[in-house]
Amino acid sequence: MQTLIIICYNKDNNMSPLFYNLIIIFGTIIFWIGFAATLAGINPEQGGGAAVLLFFINLFFALTGTIYLISYVIRLKIFGKSALYRNIQVSTRQAGLFAILISSTLWLQSQRLLTWYNVILLILGLTVLEFFFISRQSRARY
Repeated sequence: MQTLIIICYNKDNNMSPLFYNLIIIFGTIIFWIGFAATLAGINPEQGGGAAVLLFFINLFFALTGTIYLISYVIRLKIFGKSALYRNIQVSTRQAGLFAILISSTLWLQSQRLLTWYNVILLILGLTVLEFFFISRQSRARY
């Protein structure tokens, strides 16, 4: 039991990066399985809006976890363990924003609303949101 507590939390009583990443890996696998099951077993014409919603929810969380893990590994290789918690925070935020971009683009396409200016507006909106988070973090440091 002592070992489990050491893996889950560090000395500052924060969740350890290892435990956080294990949760993300487990959740990502579950959502990819759910996404595959949705693709294989649900007909969107018969399932209606609930089937489409299930498709996009599974896709969003599966993409968020996958993009987070890739981003985290790349940041870990570039920056090392010096800014470990910062890497987790930035990777999580950017993975969520990128998954929103992909999921929204696919939803727009499913509704036959995907145009180049809609994609540009979506990218601009997400960029403004990212700049808001960056400016908020820089103010928190001072």
